[in-house]
Amino acid sequence: MQQYSQVRAMLAITKASLRAIFRSPSAVIFSFAFPFIFILVFGFIGGNNGAPVFKIALANNCDTTNLLFDSLKASNRIRIMRFNSAEELHSSLVKGKITGIFNIQKSAVNTPAYTYTISTTSASDDKWPQFLPVVNSVVDKISNQQFPNRPTFAREDFVPQRDREVIREYKTIDFILPGQLGFSLLSSGVFGVAFMFFNLRNTLVLKRFFATPISRTYIVLGEGLARVIFQMITAIVIIVAGWLLFGFTLVHGVRTVLEMLALSFIGLIVFMGFGFIVSGLAKNDSSIPPFANLITLPQFLLGGTFFGVEAFPRWLQPISKALPLTHLNTAMREVAFEGQNLWDVRNEIGILLIWCVIAYAVAIKVFKWE
Repeated sequence: MQQYSQVRAMLAITKASLRAIFRSPSAVIFSFAFPFIFILVFGFIGGNNGAPVFKIALANNCDTTNLLFDSLKASNRIRIMRFNSAEELHSSLVKGKITGIFNIQKSAVNTPAYTYTISTTSASDDKWPQFLPVVNSVVDKISNQQFPNRPTFAREDFVPQRDREVIREYKTIDFILPGQLGFSLLSSGVFGVAFMFFNLRNTLVLKRFFATPISRTYIVLGEGLARVIFQMITAIVIIVAGWLLFGFTLVHGVRTVLEMLALSFIGLIVFMGFGFIVSGLAKNDSSIPPFANLITLPQFLLGGTFFGVEAFPRWLQPISKALPLTHLNTAMREVAFEGQNLWDVRNEIGILLIWCVIAYAVAIKVFKWE
C-alpha cells in the first residue's frame, strides 16, 4: 500500500485553490485589473500635473533678511520646503520633486544689492525655466515699487551647465507602479485570505479535509501557496507592463525584477497574516469587509500609494511611517529607481518582519478551524 504523502495532498489543494482564484472575478479585479487601470491612467498622464506652484529648498547659507525672501515666501506660486536631512533633500532633488535649491546672497558691490542662484538636476528641466521668470517678476515688482528710478534690486546668477547634476528622469510611473503593486498585495492578502478561509469553513470544506489524513499545517500551506503563486504572476505582469508601456525604471534589469518579487513575497506573507486575523474575527461573510477595511483603508490612504509621506501633515507622518505598506512601497521604489539591493533596504524589511511576527501571533490566537 502506497504511503500517504502530505506534500502531494498539499499540492493538490494548491492546484484546486489556484484554479478557484483565477475563476474568481473579485480576485482578478482587486489583485490585477484595479491596480493596472490606475497604472494606465497615471502612465498616460505622465510626469506633468500642470500645477503652477514651484517647490524649492533654501541653501544653508541663504540670506533670509531681505525683501526678496519675504516676497518669495508670500508668493502663491512658490512653496519653500523644509527637509529633515541632507539625504531627504537630495532624494527630492534628484527625483524632481522640487525645482531646485535656491540661494540669495548679498552682493559684493552696491548694484545690485543681492544676487540669487538655483542649483538643479536634470530632473527639473521642466520646472526651472518656468520658475526663473516668476522670480524675475518678483524682483521687478520689488524694484519698481520699493526702489523706483534705481538699479534692479537683485539679479540672477545662474548657469545651468554649471549648477545642475545630470541624472536619469524620475517619472510618475516610477512612483505610482510600486504603490499600486503594494495595494494589490495588500488587498489580495487581506481580502483574499479572509474570504477564502471563511468560505472553506462555511461550506464545510475544511471539515471534509479533516476526514482525510492531511494535517492542518499542510492545508494552510496549500492554500497559502496558491495565493502566493497567483500574486507573483500578477506582480510580474504589472512590472513588465509598466516597463514596456511607460518606461518604468528597472535600474539593474532582471535583477531588479527579482528583488521586487522578493519584496512582494515578504509583503504578501505579512498581509496574509492580517487576512487570517480577519477570517478568525468574522462571524459571517458580511462582517469581513468592515474588518478588512479597518486594516486596508488606512494603509491604502496613508501608505504612500499615491502621495509621498512628506505630503501629509507632520502630526500624521509618524502614523504613516508605522504602517507596513509604507515600508513595502519605500523599499520597492528604492530598489527599482535608486538601484539599491535588498541589504540596502534591510531597515524596511526588518520592520515588515516585525509586523509579520505581530500579525501571526494575533492570528494564532483568533483563528478558527470550525
